[in-house]
Amino acid sequence: MAHNSLCEPEADHERARHLTLDSILTDYNAILDSAISDVLIEAERESQRMGRATLPIYDILRYHLGFKDEHFQDARGDGGKRVRPFLCLLSCAAAGGAVERAVPMAAAIELLHNFTLIHDDIQDRSDLRRHRPTVWNLWGTAQAINAGDAMFAVAHLALARSQRAGVDPATVLALSSMLHQTTLRIVEGQVMDLGFEDRMDVSVDEYMEMIGGKSAAITRCACWAGAAVANADRSATGKLAEFGFSLGVGFQLQDDVLGTEGATIETGKPPADDIVKRKKSLPVLMLLEHADAIDQERVRSLYSSEELTQHEVQQVLDLLTKYEIRSLARERVREWHDRSQRLLETAVPPSNARAELSTLVESLAERTN
Repeated sequence: MAHNSLCEPEADHERARHLTLDSILTDYNAILDSAISDVLIEAERESQRMGRATLPIYDILRYHLGFKDEHFQDARGDGGKRVRPFLCLLSCAAAGGAVERAVPMAAAIELLHNFTLIHDDIQDRSDLRRHRPTVWNLWGTAQAINAGDAMFAVAHLALARSQRAGVDPATVLALSSMLHQTTLRIVEGQVMDLGFEDRMDVSVDEYMEMIGGKSAAITRCACWAGAAVANADRSATGKLAEFGFSLGVGFQLQDDVLGTEGATIETGKPPADDIVKRKKSLPVLMLLEHADAIDQERVRSLYSSEELTQHEVQQVLDLLTKYEIRSLARERVREWHDRSQRLLETAVPPSNARAELSTLVESLAERTN
C-alpha cells in the first residue's frame, strides 16, 4: 500500500480544527481535474478513430464542468464544490487506503453527479447553474439531453480506469454495480420530486424519503466506494456509507434553507429560487405544518398559481419569518450533520483524514452557497 500521510494518526489537532472547506478541497482539485480531463480526451479520441470529426458534445461537457467557456475557449469556471468525489477520496484515506487508488471512482462520481445536474436543469427549466447559463439554455433541450447521456457514459469510462489504479477486478465490479444502483436511486428520487409538483398534500416524511434517493444516495455511494477501494472491513464500510447518507441529507436540507434566502451572488441562482419555482422544499412543507388554517390556505393558493409575482414570493418569505421556519429547518440541518459526526467517529480511528472529514461536515453545515 502506498504511503499516505492522511492515514497517519492526527498529531496536530489545532491544524485540523482550523482547516476550511476550501483548503480541504483544493488539495485534491488538480488530480481530479486531470482524471476527468483524461477520460474526456480518451472518449473524444475514440470518436475520431471511428472516422468522425471532433464532436462539440465533448466541449459542451467541458463547459458544464467549468473547463471551457460557452465559446469553447479554455476557462477555469466554477466547477462546483466537488464534495462528493472528495468524500470518496477522504473516506478511502480514513479507512487506511492509498488515495490514488480511489481517484478513478471519485472522478466517476463527479461525472455522474454532473449528468444528473444537466438533466435536472432541463426538467426544472433552470436558466443558471454555478453563475453561468445552463447547458439547455445555451444549446437547447435536445442537445442537453445528449450531453447528459454522454456524461453518464463517461462516468462509467472513468470508473473502468480503477483497475489501472490497482483496484482488483472483483472490487471494480462491485463499484460498477453500486454506481448503477445509485443512479437508479437518484432517478427514483427525481421521479418522486416531479410528482410532488402537482400535489399540495406532500408530507415531510415523503419529502425526506425523496431526498434520501435524489440527494443522499450519491454521498452514501461516495463514502462506501472510498472504503471499498481501501479494502475496509464490512463494519467500517457500512458506517462510512451511513455517514455519507446522513451528510447528504443534511446537505440537501441546507440547500433548502438557502433556496428560500440565498442571494444570486452566493448560490449562483436567483434569490428565493425554490419559492419562485414553487418547490415543495422542507421549509415550505414545515410552514404548512406549523401555520394556522388561514395562512396554510394562503400558501396553498399561491403555490397553485402558474407563476408567482415578486410580491407573492415576498408573502411566502414573510410567512416563513412569521413562523420562524428557517430556524426550525436549520435545527434539522444541524441534527443530520451531528449524526454524521457521530457515525464518522465510530467508523474509523482518529487520523488526519478523519479530521478533514469532520471539518468538511462542519463547513457544510455552516455554508452559505
